[in-house]
Amino acid sequence: MKYDYNINISVLIITLNEENQMKALLADLDFAAEIIVVDSFSTDSTEVICKAFDNVKFIQNKFENYSLQRNFAIAQAKNDWILFLDADERLTPELKKEIVGTVKNNENYAAFLFRRIFMFENKVLHFSGNQNDKIYRLFHKKHAEYTTDKLVHEKLKVNGNIGVLKNKLIHYSYSNYQAYKSKTTRYGKFKAQEMFMKKQKSLVLFHLLHPIYNFLFNYIVRLGFLDGEKGLIICYLNAYSIHIRYQELGQLWKRKLQLPPKQ
Repeated sequence: MKYDYNINISVLIITLNEENQMKALLADLDFAAEIIVVDSFSTDSTEVICKAFDNVKFIQNKFENYSLQRNFAIAQAKNDWILFLDADERLTPELKKEIVGTVKNNENYAAFLFRRIFMFENKVLHFSGNQNDKIYRLFHKKHAEYTTDKLVHEKLKVNGNIGVLKNKLIHYSYSNYQAYKSKTTRYGKFKAQEMFMKKQKSLVLFHLLHPIYNFLFNYIVRLGFLDGEKGLIICYLNAYSIHIRYQELGQLWKRKLQLPPKQ
């Protein structure tokens, strides 16, 4: 199947309070035929910064979960090819060139995975579970959509062949300890909601052992110790997110069991 009947690219970004990221990101998207920012009512200067760019369409939409927000953004795009970026991601010149060339010359693929370079306070984190990181970022919107059963770490369902780009996306995920801890806490709570929807219980043994296993697997098996103190911090915070997941799941079940019976 050929996917080149509209080779213009719509860049989509979902945001909440990203004033420290948006100017640098938007200024580097000169190849895009369309740039759409879907914001969940930021209280900082995100809106002002976005609207300062004439080529940016700024839309505010109530945030329910990541999958629904991404699908809403896709529905706003007028082009067939979608490039999704997070506010803390950056394209290298080589990757931009590869993206444009891939879309223009593509005949066989519906979506493409990107490898990412994980940045820890402006330094590369080489291990700690991030060395195999791949994520969907470029896809044909008529042959891919985000499934609604994932509230976080959303899953793109692709109907067609999948390729992998050679050049890597730079991911400035870790700016400081508190920001990353808040991020992992938010992800843990969304994951708990997923589990609750599937009627999974917060078993004490899982709550105790799963975070420990996650930490040891990333720190030892996936060589987090080679990243030094940075690896220790990232492995701990990722395991902490799993602790929050089970803690929140337990609270969800507790609140449900405390509800009065239906009349």
